[in-house]
Amino acid sequence: MAKPASRPRNPSAAGSARKGRRWSWVLLVLALILGGVFIAFRTPITGYASAGTAYSARVACSCRFVAGRDLADCEKDLLTGMELVMLSEDEEARSVTATFPLITSDTARLRDGYGCVLDRWEG
Repeated sequence: MAKPASRPRNPSAAGSARKGRRWSWVLLVLALILGGVFIAFRTPITGYASAGTAYSARVACSCRFVAGRDLADCEKDLLTGMELVMLSEDEEARSVTATFPLITSDTARLRDGYGCVLDRWEG
């Protein structure tokens, strides 16, 4: 005589496992879509990010070390759309670094007689 198929002892645990697998698939598909979008639009994304970090570093350096304002106050001077750019300062080197996470960063330093100047780009 054949045994009947065994059922899970806790039906809510089986449903929970199915939901967990479903979310895993949703996250995987979302990651693949975002990765594809980044690959397709890599050139404009990195171009805008590079321009944004260079601009932000230069403006924030001038604000911080020429005007003497706090870096948190200088962040208010950035243009709309620059919310992803993060600023950090090095008081000793008199420099500000602007970073667009995972893509690019630029540093501007205060040079006597020149004001704030971007570091050389390596390319």
